[in-house]
Amino acid sequence: MPAIRKGDNVRVMTGKDAGKDGRVIAVLPGVGRVLVEGVNRVKRHEKVRPARGRAGQEGGIVTKELPVSLANVALVCPTDGPTRAGSRIDADGTKIRVCTKCETEI
Repeated sequence: MPAIRKGDNVRVMTGKDAGKDGRVIAVLPGVGRVLVEGVNRVKRHEKVRPARGRAGQEGGIVTKELPVSLANVALVCPTDGPTRAGSRIDADGTKIRVCTKCETEI
């Protein structure tokens, strides 16, 4: 069971964006990276691509997020802040993620 999933709130622990919180947009498990909303933003110059039977792409300077290493982010518990995630099996047999500090469901 992965510790960080799409939609989780995480905090960046190292790098130029250390201390920033954000929501996970996508998890890339094959390369060990995550896309976090508002973190590791860069500007890219996009070329105008004309439409061929569908909508084209406008040109200009676009700001977008680049992936961050999974090792550099920590899951944020609503009560304790950055923490690790453990797991617990409920009475009905479902496996849920819990905060390792306070045992609340994440």
